[in-house]
Amino acid sequence: MAATGTCHPQSGYVFGVGKNMLDRLEDDPYVYRWKINHYYPFHDEGEWELGKFLVENLTQTQMIKFLKLKWVNDWFKAKSATLIVPPQFNTHERPSFTMKDQLLDWMDSLPCFMEWKVSNIEFSGYTMVHPIELIWRNVLEVVKQLFSDPIFANHMTDYLHVGATQVPIILGSDKTHVTRITRGLEMHPVFITIGNIDSEVQSKATLQAWRCIAYMPIAKFRMHSDYQSILQAQLWHKCMDLVLANLKAAAVDGCFMPDPSRLIRYVFTPLIAHVCDLPEASMIAAVTKNASPLTMAVQGDFGDGTLHPPHTGKHMLQLLVDISRKFDPWDLDKVHMPFWHDWLFACPSVFLAGEVLHTCFKFFADHPLKWVKEAVGAYELDTRFIVQHKQVGMCHFTKGITHVKQMTGREYRDIQCTIVASITGATSPRFIHAICALIEFTYLTQNPVHSPQSLQSMEQALMDFHSFKGAIVEAEARKGKKGVKEDFFIPKLELLQSFRGTVQQLGTLMQFSADMTEHLLITHCKDLFPWTARQSKDFMEQCVRILNHQESMEIFDLYALLTSCGVSLVNAMYAKEEEVATTNPALSWISRVLPDKVNSVRGPRPVHNHFLKGILSGDALTAFQLNVTPDYKSLSPADIHMKYTLPSFDHALADFIGHSSLSSGEHTRWDPNYGRYQVRVVQAYPPSDNFPLGNCDTVLIDGMGVGGKMSMSIPCADVLGSKVELPLYLSNPLLYVQFFRFISSPNERPELMMWTVECAYTQDENGNCHREGAVMRVTDVTHAVELIPVYGEAVGNGVSSTTCLETYERFFLNNFADKESYHTFSTEFV
Repeated sequence: MAATGTCHPQSGYVFGVGKNMLDRLEDDPYVYRWKINHYYPFHDEGEWELGKFLVENLTQTQMIKFLKLKWVNDWFKAKSATLIVPPQFNTHERPSFTMKDQLLDWMDSLPCFMEWKVSNIEFSGYTMVHPIELIWRNVLEVVKQLFSDPIFANHMTDYLHVGATQVPIILGSDKTHVTRITRGLEMHPVFITIGNIDSEVQSKATLQAWRCIAYMPIAKFRMHSDYQSILQAQLWHKCMDLVLANLKAAAVDGCFMPDPSRLIRYVFTPLIAHVCDLPEASMIAAVTKNASPLTMAVQGDFGDGTLHPPHTGKHMLQLLVDISRKFDPWDLDKVHMPFWHDWLFACPSVFLAGEVLHTCFKFFADHPLKWVKEAVGAYELDTRFIVQHKQVGMCHFTKGITHVKQMTGREYRDIQCTIVASITGATSPRFIHAICALIEFTYLTQNPVHSPQSLQSMEQALMDFHSFKGAIVEAEARKGKKGVKEDFFIPKLELLQSFRGTVQQLGTLMQFSADMTEHLLITHCKDLFPWTARQSKDFMEQCVRILNHQESMEIFDLYALLTSCGVSLVNAMYAKEEEVATTNPALSWISRVLPDKVNSVRGPRPVHNHFLKGILSGDALTAFQLNVTPDYKSLSPADIHMKYTLPSFDHALADFIGHSSLSSGEHTRWDPNYGRYQVRVVQAYPPSDNFPLGNCDTVLIDGMGVGGKMSMSIPCADVLGSKVELPLYLSNPLLYVQFFRFISSPNERPELMMWTVECAYTQDENGNCHREGAVMRVTDVTHAVELIPVYGEAVGNGVSSTTCLETYERFFLNNFADKESYHTFSTEFV
C-alpha cells in the first residue's frame, strides 16, 4: 500500500495513520469478549482488582494460603445462603478463580506486547560457576510503546527533521545487584527512556517513562580473580550488544512507528545519553580507573584544572584494533567490542553525560566534606550543625554530621546548603573560598536552563576552586591512608571539567541524574525476585512470568478503565492552565475525561497552583497559603503583647494603621481598647518551655527598612481582622516583624559572597532598648530565608537550636539555603 505523507513546517513527514499503544489491544483475539465484559476473563471490575492485588503483592505460596482462608470462603458462601452479612461484604459472588494457577493463567492470557524472554549466553573458552542466562526483551518494541503511549501525548516534544523524526535514546544502569537469593545468581537491570518525553516526567520513577529492558547477569568464572572484572565487562558488552541490536539498526536505516495521536512517523534512534556512575562509565568507555572516560586525561592530570581533549569512540576503537593485532594473551581475537561501536554517531565522550548525583554530591561527601572535618574538627563541626535554627523546610542535623557512616544524596544536599556559612571563622578564608567555589559549581550545574552567562559562571567557579585549593593542602585537610596528600588526583574532580561541554551538547544536566536509576531499582526491581517461589529449577521462568504480568496488568488496567466508560483511546492535546498542576500524565488525562476515576491512577498526586487562587505578593511572584484554623482564634492586642513578649506591638500597629490610612484615603484612628482581632500564627511561636525565647522563621520583606535599606524580618503573628467591617488595608493578613540591618555586602566577604545582617534595636520613650519591630502586610514577604549565626572561632556555651537566633547578634544571609535563594541573591537581589 502506498504511503502518503504531509510535510509540516516544523515536523517530519506523517506516513499515514496507525495504532497507538492502546489501539493495539483491539487486535487481541479476546476483544469480542471485552465488548461484553470489559474485564474478561474476570467477572467484573471488583474481581479484576482483587486478582491484580493478589498478583502484585503476594507470592504464589501466599496466594494459595489466602484463597484457602476460612474467612474468605465463609465470606463468599454467605452470599449464596440467607445469612445476614455486613453490607460491605454482600456485593460480590465468590471469585471466578478458586486456585492460584487459574488466576496466573488468566493473567497470562492478557495482552503483552513486549514479552520478556531468557537467553543462554555462550562464553566459549571459559568455565562458569553457573550457566549465563540473560533476561531481556525486544528493546525496539519498548521504544515503540513509549513513543505511541497516549498517556504522554501532552508531555512529549518532537525532535524532528524534514521527512524524519528523531527518537533520542537515553539508557540508564546501576550495577547494584537486585537478587542474591537463588543459586547465588546476581543480576542488575538496564533501563531505557526516550528524549521526546518531558524531562520533568522522566524524573519521576513512578510515572513509567522509564522501562526496564534487561537484567544483566553477573557471571563468576573459574579463573584467577585478576581476570574476573575483565571477563565480566566483556560479558556485559556482549549482552548489551544483543539487547540493543535492533535499536542500532534503526539508528542507521530508520523504522516506522505511530505516535500517541496514531500518526505514523519515520523514526531514527540515536543514542544521546547513558546515565551511570563513574566505575560503570569507565567500563562502557573501555578505560581503566586511572583514565578519564570522557577525556584524554590520566591520573596525573586529574587535579590540574585543565579541560583535556575528548576521548572519542573512534580513538578507543582504533586502540582496541591495534592491541588485538599485537597481543594475544587470552585469545584476544574473541574480545567483544564495546556495545556502542556500531551505533551510528555514538561516542562515549558525548553520551556519557555529566551526572550530578555521583560526580557532585557523592564527590562532595567523599572529599570536600572530609576536608572540612579535618580543618574544623569533628566536635566543632557537629556543634555548629546542632545549634542551627530549626526552620520549616530545612533539614536539621540534631546529632551532627560526622558520626553518620552512610548518607543518601538528599542528606549530602542538605549539608551543602549550610556548610559554607557554618564553617566561617573556624578555618582560613582561602579554605572557605575553595569549598564555596565547589558548592557554587554544584548549584549552577542544577540550573533547569542555561545561558552563556550561567555557563561562564560555572566555569569560573571551578577555576576559583583550583586557584584556592592550595589552602586545603596548607590545612593538611586532604589525607590518605599514608597521611597528608598534596595532590588532587581525583577522577570525579576531572569529570567536572566536561560539564560545560555536556550542557552545550545535550542540555541541562539534571535530566541525566542517577537519582532516577537508583529510584528505578526500588520501583521496578525491589519486589520482583521475592515474589518467586525461589525454586532454582525454574527460577528464570518465574521471573519472566512475573515481568510479563506486570507489563500486561498495567496496560490492561488503563484500557479496561477507558473502554468501560466509553472514552476515546487517544489523549487529546490539552494546554489549559489548571488550578491543580500535576506532572503525572496518566492522572492528568483521567482527571479530564473521567474525574470520578482519579483514585484508580497511581503515582504522584497533584500540586495545587496557588497562583491561580490565593494570596499573591505585590509583584505576583510569591503565593501564600494560610492555615484554615489558627492556633489562637482570638487575641486582644494586650494578649499579643504579653504572650509574644512584644513591648512595641501597640505602637507598631498604630504606626501601620496611621500610615496605611493616609496612603489609602480611608482615614482611621487606632484605639487599642477597640475590638478583638483574629490571629493566625505564621511559623512564629511564643516563648514556652520548648522555646524559651520564642521560635520564629525568617523571611525577606519587600520594603524599605531602617536607614533606607531592604529589611530582613522575623514574622511573629498574623493579624487577620476583627469581627466588624474593616478598612481594605486591614482586611488582608498582617505580620508583626522584627528587623535586621544589613551591615556588609557579599563583595566585602569574597570567600563567602553572602550578606551579613545584625539585629536592629530601638529605644522607647523611657529609654529602654528593645528589638525594632513593625506591622506589615503578609503580601510584602518575598522569600523565606535562612540565617546562620556568625559563630567566630567556636560556638558559644549554652547555645541551642531554640536560642541561637536570639543569642547571636550577627548572621550570614545564607544564599545556599535552597536553589531559589541562590538564584535570587545571585541575580535579582542587589
